[in-house]
Amino acid sequence: MKSNQPVVKLIEDLKTKASQDKVSLFRRLALDLEKSSSNQRVVNLSRLSRYTKEGDFVVVPGKVLGGGDLSHKLTVAALKFSGSSEKKIKDLNGKCISMNDLLKESIQGKKIKIIG
Repeated sequence: MKSNQPVVKLIEDLKTKASQDKVSLFRRLALDLEKSSSNQRVVNLSRLSRYTKEGDFVVVPGKVLGGGDLSHKLTVAALKFSGSSEKKIKDLNGKCISMNDLLKESIQGKKIKIIG
């Protein structure tokens, strides 16, 4: 059972949004976030750069770290960002959005990559 209340609330909101809007992406993210924190995904920018292309929308159900270089503009939604990863993404005119802000976006789960 998760004790981090903001994450528990986020998981509930993701599940609610998944059933209301019938978007399986949100259900998948909720299931990933329910895992223990020791199994939480951690992704370096070098991995994002390797598996994405210019303008992609990426979701990381965990933390984005600043290891490596990013070579193109991305929109990245994640639970957490390190300071260096956020700076590097924004330096390329990319966007960093929180998982809570992702819920406010009108997306259908298409053309979105889950990396982690």
